[in-house]
Amino acid sequence: MLGVLTLSLVLVMSGLAAGFMGALTGLGGATFLIPIYVLFVGMPIQYAAGVSLISTVATSSGSASAYIRDRVSNVRIGMSLLTATTSGSIVGALLASWVYSHGLEHVIYIVFGVVLLGSIYTQVARARYELPDPKPPDRWTTWLRLSGSYYDPVLGREVQYHGVRWWLGALIMFAAGVISGLLGIGSGALKVLAMDWAMNLPIKVSTTTSNFMIGVTAATGSAIYWHLGYIQPYFAGLTAVGVLAGSYIGTKALMKLRSATIRYIFIAVLAVLGVQMLLKGLGLYPGAT
Repeated sequence: MLGVLTLSLVLVMSGLAAGFMGALTGLGGATFLIPIYVLFVGMPIQYAAGVSLISTVATSSGSASAYIRDRVSNVRIGMSLLTATTSGSIVGALLASWVYSHGLEHVIYIVFGVVLLGSIYTQVARARYELPDPKPPDRWTTWLRLSGSYYDPVLGREVQYHGVRWWLGALIMFAAGVISGLLGIGSGALKVLAMDWAMNLPIKVSTTTSNFMIGVTAATGSAIYWHLGYIQPYFAGLTAVGVLAGSYIGTKALMKLRSATIRYIFIAVLAVLGVQMLLKGLGLYPGAT
């Protein structure tokens, strides 16, 4: 059992690492915090999920403002997808209450692992491209004005882009919302997938717009988790302090990295965490009950 000071230090440092990686990859801190708290701190997953939802709001608050200021996040695209993801978040949070009351936590571990590992294939397939191959604009591109530009200091030029297949992105966003409410994460992996793969946006636009969106999605789910008593202020407060600092450092690092590098970091983290959570759900991880 960790002492108070040691536990406080672990919470802040875990938040720092999660905030940095969350801002860099667009996943939100929860994707990293839940495995750390469950596997290494021994926290029940429903409370780890509650803390992580608050940390996701903090990650979004710390990084989204910087990305919007630098015109990398596309607020118009993010807002057009928020209705789908927040609706899904409410469905997922209500579903989580039923799962916990029936002692089916292991199902959540397995779902979490599958979601993480399932996101790897598309990332590997696109890893060799610095920017996506342009696709012809469709009716959604024109109607919702799914276009924009940003200055990429690595490429040394302004990058013009437009999104396609908004309907497919919205469907994946609804699923991302359900997973967010169910697992207590920002579900950034699916959000990045929806914009990067389905809508063919540059990875830097996808990750930064995901950072903008995950805060709204997580805030919706956290209200229900608070009502259920799954959010402990001590854990949430210390974690949020570390997350805010980490997300600030992450925003500075992202624009100095190549898109391919960000993808490889994204893939490595998804693989490690996905395998750990899947083994935990199947009762094969050391210490699993």
